[in-house]
Amino acid sequence: MAQTLAWASTYYVPAILAEPISAALDISRATFFLVFSGSLLITALLGPMIGRIIDRYGGRDVLALSNLVIAAGLTILGFARGPVVLILAWAVLGIGMALGLYDAAFATLTALYGREARSPITGITLFAGFASTVSWPVSALLNDAIGWRETCLFWAALNIVLGLPLNRLVLPALKVQAPTPDAPPPAKIGWTPRREMLLLAFVFASGWFVTGAMATHMPRLLEQAGASPLEAIAAAALVGPGQVAARVCEFVLLRRVHPLVPARLASLLHPAGAAALLLLGPIAAVPFALLYGAGNGLLTIARGTVPLAIFGPQGYGERSGLLGAPARLAQAFAPFIFAYMLDFMGVEVVLVSAALWLAALAALLCLRIRPSV
Repeated sequence: MAQTLAWASTYYVPAILAEPISAALDISRATFFLVFSGSLLITALLGPMIGRIIDRYGGRDVLALSNLVIAAGLTILGFARGPVVLILAWAVLGIGMALGLYDAAFATLTALYGREARSPITGITLFAGFASTVSWPVSALLNDAIGWRETCLFWAALNIVLGLPLNRLVLPALKVQAPTPDAPPPAKIGWTPRREMLLLAFVFASGWFVTGAMATHMPRLLEQAGASPLEAIAAAALVGPGQVAARVCEFVLLRRVHPLVPARLASLLHPAGAAALLLLGPIAAVPFALLYGAGNGLLTIARGTVPLAIFGPQGYGERSGLLGAPARLAQAFAPFIFAYMLDFMGVEVVLVSAALWLAALAALLCLRIRPSV
């Protein structure tokens, strides 16, 4: 519930509120999304440091702090009257996302449960897969009824009255042994083992580039394929159910196999959907959205479980932050790059996104099934 709220009140808000906020502040949508990308850059840069803190002290207080920071950012956004305050609001929200989204949650679970964290990680992504399904209609309904400023304040209030108690009072605290006076400080993990870390960083960066592109451009992409605006929106809304269905399959059918297996399967689903869209046109809009959603849903689980299986729980938070940084950078720039390619290439742009997933598959095939630690 806390992760569903964290995603619904931050990452998914711009899809609905970018238009009214841009109009009210007299800025372009491109400027708004540039500011939003800047917040994702902040999230990427802070990830490794926050991961190290969670490795050492646990994540309960970090996740609770995220609710306070997200609420502050949304409140500032609700009172924004110009681009300067807009930038400040999204800078604060970037810090909140670094403290409170999947990387911090996965690191918290791993600090608590070690190698047994795979099932809780899968369970959390199963529920939080509905974040966009919750965020988009609620934000749209509130925006129409009371306005975008009040919608931001609504999400801020939910972080205080719901998210904060869940993270602070329900999560158990990590039992930390007091260090002895002569104990050396914990060593930084860094990019070791380099080969496996770089391969995984490429996999997640490729996947998150496609995620960032589809999150902002899927309806328009489906219209380019020949679907009507209503058909495009209806098909795009199936991404969330596709994610959840794939995560249910992972939880029920694939939980006993190595996490690399569903990760490799995930890398094939978007290319299959892209091929159907190019060959069949708008009648393949629904299969395309479902296959993309399923692949993205499995990759999100892999984001938490593959590093745990390969490297073990030691230093998981730091590694998670390091692996997440290139992914967040790719995700931040994806909307702008993909928009340009979509204008230039039309629906054939899915060849680019499919190629990225297939390149990720090649990298995954270079990783060993047997854990290295």
